[in-house]
Order: sequence, then structure tokens, then C-alpha cells
Amino acid sequence: MNINPVESTMELTKLSPPQILFGTEVDEKSSSEQFLLSMYDSVQASIFVVDVLEDGDFQYVALNPTHERWIGIRSDDLRGKKPEDILSDIDAAKVRQHYMDCVQFGKTISYEQCLQFQGVPTWWSTTLTPLKDANSKVYRLIGTSSNITSVKQAEQAVGLQVEREQLLEAIAGRIHQSVELETILHQTTIELRQFLNCDRVLIYRFETDGSGVIIAESTVASDSLLGKNITDPCLNGKHREHHGRGCIQVVEDIYAAGLHPCHIDLLASLQIRANLVVPIFQKQDMWGLLIAQHCCESRQWQQTETDLLKQLATQIGIAVQQAELHQQLQDLKAKMELEKQKHISQLQQVRNFEALVRRMTEQIRDSLDQTQVLQTLTQELAKLLNLDRCQIELYSTCQTLVTIAYEYSIDLPQCQGLTKQIADHLEVYQSLLQKQPLQFLEIVPGWQPKLLVMSQMACPIFDTQGTLGNIWLTRPSQEAFDEFEIELMQQVANECAIAIRQAQLYKQNQAQVKELEKSDRLKNQFLRTLSQELRTPITSISLAVQTLESVLTPAEISEIEIVPQLLQILHNECGRESKLINDLLTLTYLEAEPDPPTLIAIDFQSWLHPIIESFRDLTNCQRQQLNLTVDRALPPLETDITDLERIVTELLNHACKYTPAGEAIAVSAQLIGDTVELNITNSGIELTSNEVSRIFEPFYHLSKHDPWKHSGTGLELALVQKMVRHLGGSIYVESAAGQTTFTVKFPF
Repeated sequence: MNINPVESTMELTKLSPPQILFGTEVDEKSSSEQFLLSMYDSVQASIFVVDVLEDGDFQYVALNPTHERWIGIRSDDLRGKKPEDILSDIDAAKVRQHYMDCVQFGKTISYEQCLQFQGVPTWWSTTLTPLKDANSKVYRLIGTSSNITSVKQAEQAVGLQVEREQLLEAIAGRIHQSVELETILHQTTIELRQFLNCDRVLIYRFETDGSGVIIAESTVASDSLLGKNITDPCLNGKHREHHGRGCIQVVEDIYAAGLHPCHIDLLASLQIRANLVVPIFQKQDMWGLLIAQHCCESRQWQQTETDLLKQLATQIGIAVQQAELHQQLQDLKAKMELEKQKHISQLQQVRNFEALVRRMTEQIRDSLDQTQVLQTLTQELAKLLNLDRCQIELYSTCQTLVTIAYEYSIDLPQCQGLTKQIADHLEVYQSLLQKQPLQFLEIVPGWQPKLLVMSQMACPIFDTQGTLGNIWLTRPSQEAFDEFEIELMQQVANECAIAIRQAQLYKQNQAQVKELEKSDRLKNQFLRTLSQELRTPITSISLAVQTLESVLTPAEISEIEIVPQLLQILHNECGRESKLINDLLTLTYLEAEPDPPTLIAIDFQSWLHPIIESFRDLTNCQRQQLNLTVDRALPPLETDITDLERIVTELLNHACKYTPAGEAIAVSAQLIGDTVELNITNSGIELTSNEVSRIFEPFYHLSKHDPWKHSGTGLELALVQKMVRHLGGSIYVESAAGQTTFTVKFPF
């Protein structure tokens, strides 16, 4: 059936709504048509008819009763109107777009959309079916809609619940990850404002004076409240007590909520129209407020939104408590770090003091110069303790005067050499003389733009014999010297006492040494004089004996047999006395300050052999074996040939004297390293340790070991030791396994 759309439009005023739907008159007696009309009126779905005008515009034709009930508009009131006549501009644009899509595609389309009728938002599921004329042109749209508002509200409720859970989970996750409180609060305000779709979300923290400050904010307004301190004088105490009981403030419109005028003025000045406030607790105390606001218009806050703020306030309280615990932990760590650094600093200071004390000990051990030790100490103490000045003062013998003997100063005037009367400063020196450290503050004299106060400490220097002086420390601040520094300074003072006493003892010892040297010089002078005096009569005796021998002829004394014997005795004793005197003179000469030896290079191989052979007759007579061994690789030795010959001769005389018949005497010379070693060994005799230790003493005799009953001066081995040392060598003796060995070493 072809239908003229123009004619159909002209018949609108004449036809009843069912007839408008089909576009022509209907035979009321037709059962099929009657059935369709009954469906149009009674079906639960909303049905509406839209005409497509020639210019492409749209015009409503009719609504079925169900649709009238849903949207609250009568079909007669709707007929002939366009979408903009019954919908907002935004909703009308959405509807037109769907109508145009249906016309453009020329087939049935379905969609869901939210429309507001009389200010009430309603969700619809709509199906548009196009009607076409004989030319396949769409001239009318039949729409069928179902009200799905309850379904959408349920979906939105589920979606909001999911978003709430996600929001809470995100905040809990940040708290669990120990994120900084500032970041947690800032992100919470942003996410909460987006979720609530409100103008501003604040976190307000109470101060100790009752006021509060905005510490986190998310807003769409141009004026930010972040960091602003807000005090409400009208309801400060009441407001805090009100929220302290856990009450929540829900204000949909500040002008209709019955608020106090001063409170309204405060909220209005902050551009607040609707307010939702939830308290934030930390343990049992109210820490702050979580606030959601609408600025330009009122807002109906939902219970779910209030519940969400309560849950977030609980999470924020946990975050605040965790942040406080974290801060306490950080403070504890910082305190421990400070203690650690202090301990390290003290340990380093201990090490520095130990090093200083060790250096002092080494200086005291290596140097007897008191001035060098104590002057160095003042400088090192000043650098170690960051002092402006360090002084060491010493008491006089009667302890009535004190003199600054050593000083190191950076900026302060020099006081070294200054002497003070103790009686003029009894308040200071009374404690120091009792061996008690003293510490006080001193104001620097003179005009200063800023008052200068310095810390001073005096540590007494004393030992068991008495008090010697004090160490004065001056620090350019009011910081007192702690017990640790006082304790360390007492250790330094003890070292100072040792240095001072050692210097005093050294001076006394030097005086004693000078006295001993003087006595020794007098003794040596006496021995020289004695030797000279002994030599003169001995010389005279010797000359007299020679004269007597020459005068007395053999004929005259042939009958007197004792005369030759007496003459021989005189000769022997004169020779012995002369040798004793010569040895004594040589010994005193070597003990004094002898002239350096005259060095001549000798070859041991050729030089030592004649000396040994000169003893051959004596050893043969005493039935002793005499052997000589010289290393052929032994290089020449530079030495004093006279002294060395005397050394070898005296050692051979000693060996021959104390070697029994049938035993051997061995002489050897060899090179060991860079030393020429000369050994003289005789068998058949073994000395005790006491005899070995005394063998080089003057006038010491080994008479019980002498099988030949030889006599001597007793100075031979003492003289040998002095001569070996004069040549730069060394001599020692060993006796074991029935033999005795003298070893002489000369370095090249």
C-alpha cells in the first residue's frame, strides 16, 4: 500500500492516535486492524512515531499510553514538536543523531541513551524502525523504547562499588609500600575528587593551637587553598568537639542547613556551597578532616559517598600513624647515626690522642730535650682540639711563681715568658695545686661588635714527687670541654710530667758525668805521673846494674858464685817493672783520647808466618804443637801493623802460658763475609763462665791453669782488648769441650 507522506501529515488533526500510527483510515470492523490497535494501546513497551519532513527535519507524531506514563508528557502535547522542544540541547543533539543514522542507513537500529524529562534522568533502550514509501524513501520512524533506568542504576552502583574498592585498594597499597604521607594525601584528594565528580577535596590538619592548615588539595577552582591556615572563631572548640565524637557533617546547601551565620560567612568566603566533612583519627585523637566540597551549586550527597569518605579517613589515619612511626624510625636512625658519628669522632679523637701520646713517648725516649718535646706538644694539641691557644706553664721550686714556658697561639697575643705571682690568682691555682683540673668561661677583653666568650681549661702536670705545672687550653667558643677530653688531657699531662722529670734527671746525670770525667782525668793524670816517677828509678837501677856488671871482672868474682845470679835477678825484675810501666802507660793512653791508628795494608800469608815461627822454639821446649792456617783468598787488610803484632804476640804468649804439654795451639785467619776473623785456639784448658767474664779485667790472673808457672804484669789481655777496639775490631773468648778460643774480628 502506497502512502503519501504529505497527505498523511494533513490528516493528523482528523485521525485518532491509532489511525495516525498507520497513516490512513481503518475499518473498525476489521479484526486484524483492531488487534494492532489494541497492542498499540496496551503494550508495556513505549512506542513513539516520528515523521521525517521533506527538509530532513524530524517531528513527533504520537506516543502510546505507556510512553506517556514514563516521560510524563501527553501525546497531544508532543504532536508536531521537534526534539529541541521537549529535550535539552545536548539530549536533542543525541536524539537527532540517532534519527539521522536510521534514515541514512535505511534499516532498524538499536541504542541506549540517557535523557532527562522534566529534570529526571532516565535510561532508555530504543529500537528505531524506518518506514519507506514506494520510492524507498524513509518518511516515518517507529520507535520502541524500554525504560532501563533501574538496570543502569544497578550497573552504575556495581561500577561505583568497584571504583570505590579500587580507590581504597590503591590507597592501602601506597600505605603498604611505605610511600611518603604527602604523596598519599595528594593522590587521595585527586582520585577522590575524580570519583565524586565534585569541585574540591581537601585534607585539613589540626594544629596544637586549635587552628588548622590545608595540607592536601585537589580542585577545579582557580583559587587554591593549599597551605592556608584557617581558623573558625565561631565554632572552633565546638566544631572540634563535634567531630571528636566521630560525627560527620553533611551540608547540601550552606544557606539551607541551619548553620551559624559566622560559619556561613567563612564557607562563603572560601567559595563553598555544599560540604561533606569526615573526621580523621590517629589512634584515639582527632588528627584532621577529610572534606569534599561543591563550590558553585548545592549537591545532594549520597550515603555511599559518605561511607567512602569514612573508609578513606580510616586509611588516611593508618597512613598518618604509619608516617609517624616511620618518622620516629627515621629520627631514631638519625639519632643512632649521630651517636655513631659521635662515637666514630670520639674513636678518631682517641686514636689521634693515642698517636700524640705515642709520639710524645718516642720523643721522650729518643730525645732528652724538654723544650723540643713540650713545644711540639702545644702545637699538636692546638691543631687536634681546634684551639686558639695552648700553653704549658711551670712552677718555681718554691711554688710561689709560675712561668709560661711553652706556647702555641693562632690569633691571641703571645704570652710566652710571662711570670705570675700565684698569690695574686689563688682562686685559680688553689685547685690546680691540689691536682684538680679547672674549667671556666672567659670574656675576651676589649670592645667587640659581638661579645666573645671563650672556654678555658687547665690540667695540672704532676707525679708522685709533686706538682710541676699546668697545661692551659683556650677554645674560641662557649663549648665546654667534655669528660672524654679532660681524661685524655690528663694522659697527656702524665707524659709531660715524665718528660720534665726526665729532663731534670738528665741535667743531674750530666752534672755527675762531668764530675766523673773530671775525676777520671785526674786519675789518668795521676797514673801518668806515677808511671813517670816509677820509670825514673827503674832506669837508674838498670844503669847501675849495667855499670856494676861492667866493673866487676870475672877474675874478681870467680870465687863468688852468687853475684851473677843476683845480677840476673836485677835484670829480670827491672825488665818486668819496665814492661809493667809501659803497659800501664799504653793502657791509660788508650783509655784517654788516643791518636787515630796508622793504617798499612798487610798480607796475612806473608806477615803472620814469621810471628808464629818466633814462638816455635818455645812451643817445642814445652812439647806443644803449633799450627798456622791462612785462607789463600784473604785480601790485604789495612791496619796498624805495630798494634796488630802486639795483639797477636800477647795472645800467643797467653796460649803458650796456659797450654799443657802434649796439647796443641792453632792459629787461623779467614774471610767470613766482609770480616777478617783471626782465631787462636789452645787445647787442654777449659774456663768457667766466671773466668770467661773476667778474663779481660786488668791484673786478673788464671794462676791455677798455668802449668809452667809463668808470671806477668796482669795487664796483657786488658791491653789486647783496648788495642783491638782502637783498631775498630772486636774480641771475645769461648771455652768448651776442653779448649779455649780467642776470636778477633776486623771489618774491611
